[in-house]
Formats: sequence, structure tokens, C-alpha cells
Amino acid sequence: MQTTFRGKDFITLQEWTKDEINTLLDVSFDLKRKFAMGVSTPYLQDKSIFLMFFEQSTRTRNSMEAGMAQLGGHGNFLDTSTMQIAHGEVAKDTGVILSRMGHGIACRNCFWEQGNKYIREMANYATVPVMNLQCDLYHPMQGIADLMTIQEKLGRTKKVKVSIIWAYATTHKKPVSVPLTQSLLFPRFGMDVTLAYPEGYDLPDWAIEQAKENAEKNGGTFRITHDMEEAYRDADVVIPKNWGSWVNNQSEEVVDDMLEAHKSWKCTEKMMSLTSKDSLYMHALPADRINEVEDSVIDGSHSVIYDEAENRLHTAKAVMLLTMGGK
Repeated sequence: MQTTFRGKDFITLQEWTKDEINTLLDVSFDLKRKFAMGVSTPYLQDKSIFLMFFEQSTRTRNSMEAGMAQLGGHGNFLDTSTMQIAHGEVAKDTGVILSRMGHGIACRNCFWEQGNKYIREMANYATVPVMNLQCDLYHPMQGIADLMTIQEKLGRTKKVKVSIIWAYATTHKKPVSVPLTQSLLFPRFGMDVTLAYPEGYDLPDWAIEQAKENAEKNGGTFRITHDMEEAYRDADVVIPKNWGSWVNNQSEEVVDDMLEAHKSWKCTEKMMSLTSKDSLYMHALPADRINEVEDSVIDGSHSVIYDEAENRLHTAKAVMLLTMGGK
């Protein structure tokens, strides 16, 4: 078990070793048990974390704020539109100053080709751990909660068949960070991963190469298909979720001809009937109900979305506890 974390940034799970991730999971499960029993966990008493959001959030903001309160500290919510960032203050200055006022910085910035660069720039100058609450490329907070949920529900990860499947949605042009994070993470834990999407919704080439390398080194597999039914067939876990065509098309237009041509990419009871008997339906939420998934599926017996969402709380606490208060 890895035990040295204090001051470590949490920008992508790809930069954390498997030992570190396993420790993170152990701590997450311990905190979840204590939460269930009503055991107090004031491990970060009198500490504060700054939570910077360039855009909306439900699970991420509340898991961080509630989690920090349960750890005995305080989470300062910062709407960046009301900060001097809105007047041009650079990441360096923000990182240095917030470091002097608290014990951790967390940031969500999903703007394409900007978000990850911004968070890394801030981390380069900050003297406290910096945590990625989702950027244009990675969503490590979601990834670790998803991994926890699969372990919790199936009791294993080796040879679990997971399908990450593009789905039709019209709410907004969503980042690629969730499927990219899952594609990199799951093969490291020996899963057989299928990434399915219509042509045009590719992930970056470098991410696909890393996913294949992760699979080869850790006894998993990683493959791509453009056949939706093939991805559902015999899957133990399905994660049908929309993402935008950012790699091939940087337009911020949500609905275009390519999107409309793939309305059939939807999670239905018919698709779920192709999966293994006790398969899991997962989604990072918010789901675009009716478009991405039928209500009978997302509210049905295969769905573990609310347990998955609750795990965001316990994994967030574990990240903060290890990086802000650990050894």
C-alpha cells in the first residue's frame, strides 16, 4: 500500500500509480463505511479548499463541499465569473495567492484546448495540491468513483467486460473527459474495454495509444467498434453517454447533421437485453433522458447510477484527505 500522498496533485489518474489508486480506493471504502455508521471523520479540521468552477456542477460541487464539511474543514465555492479571472487574472497569480490562503485548490475548466492547460499552469505555481474537477481531457473524480462502483458491485475488475458507448444527446456539446478517463483507467485494472461510437466522435489518437498500452501491461484489452449492438452484446457493464466531436470539429454548435444522423445510438431495453444477465448500467449524470436512455433502463434493475453518484462523495473525501492531510 502506498502511503505518501501529501501535496500530490490530482489532475489525471494516469499520473497516479496503481498502488496509489488502490490506496485511494481503500480509503474511499473506509470513509463510506464510517459515513454509513455515523462515525465522525474530522481528519481535515480547520483546513480549507478553494473550489473554482468555470461552469455548472451538481455532483462535483456538492461532493466536494459536503465531503470537506464531513472531514471537518471548509470548502470555499468560487464562481470564476465573479473572480478577477473574469478581468484577465492569470492562472499563476490565482494559484499562488489561493495557496497562501488555504490548503488545497480544486478547479473545473472544460473549455476545449484550454481547461487542462489552465489547471496545470495553476498547479505549476501553487504550493498546495491542485485537484482536477473535470477539464477538457480528464475527469479523474468521476473515474475513481466509477472504478469503486464496479469493484463494489461485481467484487472484481479482472476480465470484466466494460463497454463505453456514445449516445445521442442534445443538451450541450459535452466534453470527452469522461470516456477518455475511463478508457485509460479501466484497462489498468485488467478489464476488457470496448469503446463504441459513430465515426466522427473519435477520442484523441494519443489517448487511444495509451489505453492500448495500459491494457497490454495489465492483462486487459481495449478495442474500438462503430457497431453499437456489438458493444452491448455480453457486456458486464455498459456506460452509454454522449460526448462531443471536439477532436474533429471544434465548433460549439450542439445540434448538427452528424449528431442528428445518429439518433439511434440510444440505450434501450432491447440493447440491455443483449448484455450479460446481471449487467450494470452506469452513467456519470446528468443523463439526457429519452435521448440517451429510456426511463425504463435508467430507473430499472440494471441501473446503479445513484450508488455511483454517492461514491463521488466518498472518493472526493479520500482524494482531499490523502493529498491535503496525509503523510
